[in-house]
Amino acid sequence: MTSLANKLCELKTRLREVSDLNSAGDVLYWDQATYMPPGGAEARGRQIALLARTAQEKFIDPAVGKLLDDLQPLAESLPFDSDDASLIRVTRREYEKAVRIPPDFLALFSEHSSAGYQAWTEARQANNFKKTIPFLEKTLDLSRRLAGFFPGYEHIADPLINFADYGMKTSTIRKIFSELSGRLVPLVQAITAQDPGDDSCLKQFFPEKQQLAFGEMVIEKFGFDFSRGRQDKTHHPFETRFSSGDVRIATRIQENDFGDGFFSTTHESGHALYEQGVDRVLEGTPLAQGASAALHESQSRTWENIVSRSRPFWEYFYPELQKTFPDQLGSVSLDTFYRAINRVSRSLIRTDADEVTYSLHVIIRFELELKMLEGALEVKNLPEAWNTAYLENLGIAPSKDSEGCMQDVHWFGGQIGGEFQGYALGNILSAQFYEEALKARPEIPLEISGGTFDALHGWLRENIYRHGSKFTAPELIERVTGKGMDIGPYIRYLWTKYGGLYRLP
Repeated sequence: MTSLANKLCELKTRLREVSDLNSAGDVLYWDQATYMPPGGAEARGRQIALLARTAQEKFIDPAVGKLLDDLQPLAESLPFDSDDASLIRVTRREYEKAVRIPPDFLALFSEHSSAGYQAWTEARQANNFKKTIPFLEKTLDLSRRLAGFFPGYEHIADPLINFADYGMKTSTIRKIFSELSGRLVPLVQAITAQDPGDDSCLKQFFPEKQQLAFGEMVIEKFGFDFSRGRQDKTHHPFETRFSSGDVRIATRIQENDFGDGFFSTTHESGHALYEQGVDRVLEGTPLAQGASAALHESQSRTWENIVSRSRPFWEYFYPELQKTFPDQLGSVSLDTFYRAINRVSRSLIRTDADEVTYSLHVIIRFELELKMLEGALEVKNLPEAWNTAYLENLGIAPSKDSEGCMQDVHWFGGQIGGEFQGYALGNILSAQFYEEALKARPEIPLEISGGTFDALHGWLRENIYRHGSKFTAPELIERVTGKGMDIGPYIRYLWTKYGGLYRLP
């Protein structure tokens, strides 16, 4: 074995150790978000912080930097898209970011995030925003300090956005969001000027056990491998990956609202399909994960909306759903049910929002977190700013903070900045990728109407999933579509679908 081959092997060994430590921390977070008793929160914060600091120390070891320097000639001698060249290139990029962040700071932020998450779960249930203020103020301070490790930015949010969506900046996203909202608002106005339709068929009593079983049956047909994954319940749905053989989703069930749990399950399954589809030879390296938040969200939104809210999907699954809930849906027609799950209205809750208004929810959050980072908005005034933004943009305001600024976990259990833009960018990409999939596999809608998803899942796995993080999001979008991010397919998709549902001119 050559010297370079030995060094590449050593690098992979070191990276696997870092990956295992990070995965152990993810297991602890998953437990906290699912089954951990509240009394374990303080110790859990210390445990997660210890693992985060240890993983960081191992990754930024100067020996790793020396290995990357020594391996640069190998990377330059290989094709750009080879696994080894990609590993060296991407690890170098992540290493150069990581060495700027002191391990003690990362541990502090991790421990604080754990405490903030626990405070949020209790305060949200009690509708007590004041309880979260000191946690959010500290999160804001830590987020600003984190950005400060990356001087030279145009906007303080840029380094934070870069963690989730590499290569994106505040100015770029604001331009995209301005164009997107300019196209969405007329559609929202045209639809909401009409009767939104009746969705009472979804608001009956649907027992939890049957909801979970139906959702799991559907996502298994999508291609979710239950021998390498599982589903549990949580306060705020999420997906997490411990390894290629252990990818988990957590959903939220409301027995008086079928749509909440079912579409949470299909949404998180899209994330999980992405992670399960990464080439297993990339395991234990920075390549063995989705390439960006926007790309990840493109997959969750594809399976939640483009697939699971489509007419062909329910032509197959609605009879199965009626058999599962005969008393609730036995006399409800497919037309009524289909219109109910695609009902457009000015609503308060992002995760329950329809496809047409959803991105407006995201844009509101994006602008609010920018204002907090800029110092233009104090944490204590967040509820008022939130309510004003909703009234101005969606014509509706929450009556309580648990339905307003406390509804999402992101700022409470993570950082402020870079947390939300991926959701709207993912909407755009979901339609852009789906258009390409249909060009290559025009039989996809027919297969969906027959309850099979091999063509779609196979195309996504081949063109997106298997690559993991070998390519940046812009590189992958270009490879798959032949151009950059384009809102055109998404706007066409929405106008075609909802123009038909609401008989728009």
